[in-house]
Amino acid sequence: MTLTAPEILSKKIAKAVSDKKASDIVIMDMKALTSATDYFVVASANTATQVRAIADHIEDELRKDDIDFLHKEGYREGEWVLLDYGDAVAHIFMQEAREFYAIERLWSDAPLTTYED
Repeated sequence: MTLTAPEILSKKIAKAVSDKKASDIVIMDMKALTSATDYFVVASANTATQVRAIADHIEDELRKDDIDFLHKEGYREGEWVLLDYGDAVAHIFMQEAREFYAIERLWSDAPLTTYED
């Protein structure tokens, strides 16, 4: 099976997230649920500093392939950083924020794959 460009992008994001020791990394297939993106990559971090470090690492790793984000939110606060790459969106949460926003429950119809490096 050949991976599509959006699938490859989501896996690159998940790998970068994993590199910085995020936990509970999942890739959500959003294609059937929204036209905004094909994939969500969702992960947890222990501190705001780690959330920002993960976001920085995603940016650095994807920039190596000349891939830049379209939009970034939440970086200054560090509780939840969203990086929108078009075909894939990274959601990096502090654990409490992830539990509060419950993105996996909100989009519970999305097929979900646990990422393991």
